[in-house]
Amino acid sequence: MNDLMTGRGTIGGPFSLTDQRGQPSGTAQWRGKIVLLYFGYTSCPDACPTDLAAIAAAIDALGPMGSQVQPVFVTLDPSRDKPELIGRYAERFHPRFAALSGSEARTREIATAYKVYFEKVRKSGTDEYAIDHTSFTYVLDAGGNYAGFFPPGTSGARIAERVRAMVSVR
Repeated sequence: MNDLMTGRGTIGGPFSLTDQRGQPSGTAQWRGKIVLLYFGYTSCPDACPTDLAAIAAAIDALGPMGSQVQPVFVTLDPSRDKPELIGRYAERFHPRFAALSGSEARTREIATAYKVYFEKVRKSGTDEYAIDHTSFTYVLDAGGNYAGFFPPGTSGARIAERVRAMVSVR
């Protein structure tokens, strides 16, 4: 977490997963765009929908500049969140979302590279579970490098302000 907060150490890196259309998708496809990357799951009751709505609001607030931003949702629950499900879920927030999934091992590998905490929490006496997780919106620059993060609950206006500055310096 100290690496994430201070920007020291290696955070992130190139990756590829399967998108909602069953195609490989990842950092190589988004070169030249600012990436807003979010790790969550479709059954999340609060943080995920709030933050995905803020990402969508930021893209809309950017107007034509919004085309230079790639929103990405990576599921932390690949056993329940199949590609078509996460696609419908993410695209309800914004049609340009890339919704990605992979094996549990590959998901953990990528999440760990981004310093994402997540863990299944079983509901007592049932097979049901929720996933406790870090709720940051990660920002990747046009070269695919980690450029920072927004904490949970950051408004779309604040995200747009930061992204606008990144797009205008290119």
